[in-house]
Amino acid sequence: MTTETIANVSLTTKANVYFDGKCVSHGFTTADGAKKSVGVVLPSTLTFNTGAAEIMECVAGSCEYKLKGSDAWVKSSAGEQFAVPANSSFDIKVAESYHYICSFG
Repeated sequence: MTTETIANVSLTTKANVYFDGKCVSHGFTTADGAKKSVGVVLPSTLTFNTGAAEIMECVAGSCEYKLKGSDAWVKSSAGEQFAVPANSSFDIKVAESYHYICSFG
């Protein structure tokens, strides 16, 4: 099931812009204190580093990702998610656009 709306959040209005605009997101905190961001990755191949553990939920489009230490590219489409450990990284390949919600653990 794909998340379409998130109620009762405190939203940061200034965008986070990464990789010369190839990734743009907005951070927010849910009513229960969970920290998340919602954004889009435009067509590109990028490497993201993590501090906290992350769960990436695809809400539209798709991507292929490869976790640090793996040689396998895995597809993630709308309604699917993948987890990235803390203090790690992942490569992402996007052909069209990848719309996501990132939960920080």
